[in-house]
Amino acid sequence: MTASALPTSVDAMLELLTSRGYLAERSLATVTYLSLRMGRPLFLEGEAGVGKTEIAKVLSAALGRKLIRLQCYEGLDVASAVYEWNSAAQMIAIRLAEAAGDTDRAQLSSDIFAKRFLIERPLLQALEPDVAGPPVLLIDELDRADEAFEAYLLEILSDFQVTIPEFGTIKAPHPPIVIITSNRTREIHDALKRRCLYHWVDYPSAERELAIVKSRVPGISAKLSQQVVRFVQALRDQDFYKSPGVAETLDWATALTELDARSLTPQVVGDTLGALLKYQDDIARMQGDTLQKVLKEATSD
Repeated sequence: MTASALPTSVDAMLELLTSRGYLAERSLATVTYLSLRMGRPLFLEGEAGVGKTEIAKVLSAALGRKLIRLQCYEGLDVASAVYEWNSAAQMIAIRLAEAAGDTDRAQLSSDIFAKRFLIERPLLQALEPDVAGPPVLLIDELDRADEAFEAYLLEILSDFQVTIPEFGTIKAPHPPIVIITSNRTREIHDALKRRCLYHWVDYPSAERELAIVKSRVPGISAKLSQQVVRFVQALRDQDFYKSPGVAETLDWATALTELDARSLTPQVVGDTLGALLKYQDDIARMQGDTLQKVLKEATSD
């Protein structure tokens, strides 16, 4: 993977994102550009499926940097996110030393906490130097992690270093490019947000979503792509438990092209609603008169 230089302007950032199929609004391109130039983490909030995670993937591919992803979840701890010691290998080393008659406890203690016994998890991997340049570190869905882990991130985001009691402090020679995402299932603490540049990623306008569909689903007809976007935009005005994001729009558009659909009909929509809506209550709400109303709005000239 060959590293590329960082964009030198907002227009260059827009061009870089577009070249990889990510059609971003100028405000998102601006804050992403500033994040790279200022060396600050980028904190992206928004509904699921609007393209927050994709930003990190696009930056990694376009800049030729390694992508390191930490998927957050409830109960995430240091051993899973940062590091842990290979206790099995350490025990074997101790037994071998004892068998060889090596009883120097101080030396043995130093040996078993050498770097070769250290298992590096995503956050520690992101601090290691790389010939292609600092990697892109994606901390995905931070709102799913516990507040205690969120607090632990403060040292890493402040100084880009990790302190390991038995080993010492590991500091990044150059800070990684950090993208943090949240679906806002809970509020993230102000102390962490202050260390980041912030942007709310909203659903795209109909015009932008249509461009995204045409870009990512090249086999779709102009008529069907317009109907799909109108239908999805109308769905977001409904009172659903989970409105469809751009990811669902692309899934549905792809599914319709696989079925060789030429236009939206009650039959084809009813058969494929599971690509758009992921909760039975939402699907049940989209039946009868509600479906006919939204469908008429989407297919009218």
